[in-house]
Amino acid sequence: MWYRASVPTPAPLRRALVSVSDKSQLDVLAELLIAHKVEVLSTGGTHRALAELGVAVVKVSEFTGAPEILDGRVKTLHPKIHGGILALPTEDHARELELHQIAPIDLVVVNLYPFRETIRKPGCSFADAIENIDIGGPTMVRAAAKNWGRVGVVVDPNDYARLAEVLAEHGGALPDSVRRSFARKAFAHTASYDAAIADYLARHDDEGQAIDAAAITPGLFVSGEPLVELRYGENPHQPARFFRTDYAAAEQTGLDRALIHQGKALSYNNLLDADAALGLIRDLHAGLPEGGRAAAVFKHLSPCGAALGSREESLAETFIRARQADAESAFGGIVSVSEAVDAATAERLVETFLEVVIAPGYSPEARKILAKKKRLRVLELPEMFSPSSGPPPLRLRSVAGGVLVQREDLIGVAAKDGQVPTERSPSAAELTSLDLGQRVAKHVRSNAIVLVREGATVGIGGGQTSRVEAVRQAISRAGDAAKGAVLASDAFFPFRDSIDAIAAAGVTAVVQPGGSMRDAEVIAACDEHGVAMVFTGERHFRH
Repeated sequence: MWYRASVPTPAPLRRALVSVSDKSQLDVLAELLIAHKVEVLSTGGTHRALAELGVAVVKVSEFTGAPEILDGRVKTLHPKIHGGILALPTEDHARELELHQIAPIDLVVVNLYPFRETIRKPGCSFADAIENIDIGGPTMVRAAAKNWGRVGVVVDPNDYARLAEVLAEHGGALPDSVRRSFARKAFAHTASYDAAIADYLARHDDEGQAIDAAAITPGLFVSGEPLVELRYGENPHQPARFFRTDYAAAEQTGLDRALIHQGKALSYNNLLDADAALGLIRDLHAGLPEGGRAAAVFKHLSPCGAALGSREESLAETFIRARQADAESAFGGIVSVSEAVDAATAERLVETFLEVVIAPGYSPEARKILAKKKRLRVLELPEMFSPSSGPPPLRLRSVAGGVLVQREDLIGVAAKDGQVPTERSPSAAELTSLDLGQRVAKHVRSNAIVLVREGATVGIGGGQTSRVEAVRQAISRAGDAAKGAVLASDAFFPFRDSIDAIAAAGVTAVVQPGGSMRDAEVIAACDEHGVAMVFTGERHFRH
């Protein structure tokens, strides 16, 4: 009898069902099935592929005695399949299987119709998407995962090698711990698959027409693939893990795709800072003139300094100006740059203790120089500036009792496109600096004030409970460099006190959203001091 009420060691695999859309590494699977003399059942293209690899494979339709029907929509939905998968190793189930002439199935190897890949194709119709919703596959996967106490289930081709090793080590059998591990992954796989379908349907109306892409759907479906367990969270007593999420698939390349060349493992705080630095360098890159370059330094989720360089300036020189904006705070910071790091820039980077460097690439000479700092994490994102598809990405933030969801904040109105309410208009040079300040201010905690002079930040004030205090902080950090600088504010000035303070420090131009009930008072103060001002009508709070 095949059943077992309590057996200390699992029985060898005798029968497997294989039906995979992703046929990568199928040769590895074929080899282990042949080696362990496993009877194999399969369908369609998988049957043909396995036969070509030398596997003695039986068609599911021959095994069940029922043909594939409805254009292949019904193939594996049959009692001989699901009875064989779901049967428990008990005498009662054994008798019932024998009565109905059902053979037990010990291993299910299935991955699903490529729904995500289909909906990402340009011009994918609603009908195409619906047709690529797998039914039989998830049903078999869930059945096998539910019955992990007897049945093994594999959904990832990358697990074929592990499966082969385990079977070789255990005489063709799968230990309970391995089956349980595979089952957890299988349920995560089907949950993620269903989340992708639910998200797609939430973004289409009853007629199958796409709803406003920028709208936030009434349902939130988030699934994640664990990438790494972090040493701890913000503090040593907090457990933490990094997940790759499906809902972010249409975004620009993220930290989940980074090539890590060296250094200690990334921590929770490192990843937060690296993400912030990546966001700022992308904003700076978007505003670069042809041939220009940019560098940014972050610390504790706040910019310490940022600089734009012309075609004539080297990346090393641009980085130095970004670092010198607040050299003290740059110690232990995160650096992001807009182009591949060369040897000269690497030499400058290693002058300061840094936690992380992010760049689209590194020269071999730069890698050797950076390797001298063994603890420094060196991250490469070759496609860090690739455009995202669709609307601004979603951003999630947890609060007690739930999750807040919004679209990412994008700059829609640049300083050069704003309205000038003052008697004096900013010069071309001032507009360039105002643009830089505006892009940096978006990444500073509110209230945010950024002073810029000659293509680099010279003073940043943020996280204050009053705007005038943020102004004082930025002026204090800038010192003498405030004279001749311009200022960017993330929100309007409620009173003229900030204008009086910046005029006294020598600031010449301002960009801000406007919209205060005292705008007229603020405009009058600017005219009184000869300060040019631009209204964008667009607030960029970072709360």
